[in-house]
Amino acid sequence: MTTIRQDAWSTDEDLILAEVVLRHIREGSTQLAAFEEVGERLSRTSAACGFRWNSAIRKKYESAVALAKKQRSKGKKQQLDTTEWVNEASEEIVEPVATITKEKKKEKLEIKKEKPEKKESVSSELTMEAVLSFLTDYHENMKERIPSEDIEQLKQENAQLREELNKVKAEKKVMAEDYRALLSIMDRARKLSI
Repeated sequence: MTTIRQDAWSTDEDLILAEVVLRHIREGSTQLAAFEEVGERLSRTSAACGFRWNSAIRKKYESAVALAKKQRSKGKKQQLDTTEWVNEASEEIVEPVATITKEKKKEKLEIKKEKPEKKESVSSELTMEAVLSFLTDYHENMKERIPSEDIEQLKQENAQLREELNKVKAEKKVMAEDYRALLSIMDRARKLSI
């Protein structure tokens, strides 16, 4: 059993208390949950944490509390927007993937002409194979869209930037050595003057 502290609050503990309470407000949790978390971290009771927050700390962080509440409401709204975006994006991906799986299944059927044809249904579920196939096709299409001259130009620019980076690193190394030498000279001069 851990002992419950009853000594005075330090500034570090006040900062921890404020940080945790503000995080809980931003995340939409309760202050009581924050007091319990802080109490466990600092070996204090949640009641002591709540009293400290309400009596001394909250007044210092009024603007931060208001900001945390705004972020909480924005977070909820953004979470709804993200859910809608994910649903739309998954619909956009499922459709091309479904057509790819149809094409792949047709290819497999053409290869296996010896066996009697089976009617295969195209499932709307994503499979790893379908996703990989889609990404491979997408990557090949992107290669076709970027002209080879641009790729060569980017490679040359990359090589030039690497050379410049190596020069800067070499200069930095020389400067660091000069700085160390200067410090040792100053140290010797200081010792001689004493």
